[in-house]
Amino acid sequence: MDIENLDHYSQLILSLAALVTLTSFIMLAQGRLLRLVFVFALQGFMLVLATTIAAYSFDNPHLYISAAITMALKVLFIPWMLRRHILKLDMHRDVEALSNKTSVMLGGASLVVFSYYVLHPIMQNSSMILLNALSLSLAVILLGMLLMISHHQAIAHVVGFMSIENGLFFAATVSTNGMPMVVELGVAFDVLVAAVLFGIFFLHISSSIDSLDVDKMNRLNEVDQ
Repeated sequence: MDIENLDHYSQLILSLAALVTLTSFIMLAQGRLLRLVFVFALQGFMLVLATTIAAYSFDNPHLYISAAITMALKVLFIPWMLRRHILKLDMHRDVEALSNKTSVMLGGASLVVFSYYVLHPIMQNSSMILLNALSLSLAVILLGMLLMISHHQAIAHVVGFMSIENGLFFAATVSTNGMPMVVELGVAFDVLVAAVLFGIFFLHISSSIDSLDVDKMNRLNEVDQ
C-alpha cells in the first residue's frame, strides 16, 4: 500500500514518528543542556500528539489517559526537574564541546538505515504504518543510546535514557493499539521513580566532586585504583 492510500490519521501518526526521530537527531547535536532538555520536552509533546491521534483512530479511550500521563511526566515534570537541577548546579552556561559531531550525526543516520534493514525482512507482510512506526521507534531507541555514548554530562545521559523509553512507548502504542492500563501505569511510575532518584544522585555527586562529567568520575575511579 502506498503512503497516499493511508487514511489521514495513519499519515499523521507516521509524520509525528518522523518528527520524534528528528528531535532525536537535534538532541544529538546539542551542546547546551538547557536546549537539550527543551528538545526532550518537545519530543515528549510529539509523543503526546501521536498517542492522542492513535486513541481516536483506534477508538481506544484509555490511550487518552496514557497521553495525559506522558504530558504530565515527560513534557512537564521531568523537563522541569532537569532544568531546575541545571540552574541549581550552575550548569546552564556550560557548552559541551562534542568531539566528532559530524561522525556522530552520520552514525545516527546509519542507525536509522540499520533499523529499516533489520525490521523490513521481519515486517514485510505487515502494514506500512506498522513497519515504518516500528523502524522509527527502533531508530529512536538506538539514537538515545548514541546520545548517552557521545555526551559526557550525566544529565545528557538521563535525557538519552528517557528518549529510549519514548521509543519503546511509541512502539508499544502502535504495535499493540495500546498496552493494558495497569502496564502503562507501572511503566509511568517506574519512570517517575527513576527521574526522582536521578535528581537525588545529581545533588549528591555534584556536592562530592563538583561536577557531573562522567569522564571526571571515571578519572576519580582510576585514581582510587
